[in-house]
Amino acid sequence: MDLLIKGSTELNKMFAALDKTASGLRHDFGEVENLQQSLRSARDFVSKASARIEESILNDLLLVRPSAGLLTPNMSRDGDGRDEFVLAISGAANFVRANPNFAISLALRSMGETKIALIYAPILNKLYYAESDAGACEFSSFHSTKIRVSQLTNPDDLMIAYNTNSNSPKIGDVRISGCPALDLASVAAGKLDGFVSDPLDYAEIAAGELIVREAGGKISMGAELIATNGHIEL
Repeated sequence: MDLLIKGSTELNKMFAALDKTASGLRHDFGEVENLQQSLRSARDFVSKASARIEESILNDLLLVRPSAGLLTPNMSRDGDGRDEFVLAISGAANFVRANPNFAISLALRSMGETKIALIYAPILNKLYYAESDAGACEFSSFHSTKIRVSQLTNPDDLMIAYNTNSNSPKIGDVRISGCPALDLASVAAGKLDGFVSDPLDYAEIAAGELIVREAGGKISMGAELIATNGHIEL
């Protein structure tokens, strides 16, 4: 196959599966916009669309590594015990409200380590990706660009995204996007300096974890998930 983005053939096959799924998502997004007078109908529609998306993309991914296991927030499937695809839609609540700030998070893990990661926002047409020990990139306008975390340290200059119900004091210029996967990608790209979240389903953050690390950032998962540019403490 012709390479679509800079990276391995396997990375490109995973992106091709994402891109194929995205065309259906764009159609679904238009349908959701027409359902805004009934949030219950919109939620039902998005739930069914998500299940359809999972089935579609997972079938394509099994052509990449047929014996791989599968993990999503809704299902898991055992594989050969070596490889596993991890998939989630991040920002589903935004999708329900016809807010384009949502993304598909997709990772390939091998022997317990994430090797390939992609975060794709189909309506915003944004793709962030990374391969282990190869750095992180942003892809747009048919061009891949290396990304790095910010170098900011002054608290007055910081922009931090939050996804938490905690009432603890928040630092810097606060942002709340409702899409943790894109928040992690934004930390990696230097558009945010940090991200703090209540614990999340691992399927939603597996890709973002690798992208942040490959861009030079740090991420920890304890009582809270905290990702930073590596130069600040939250």
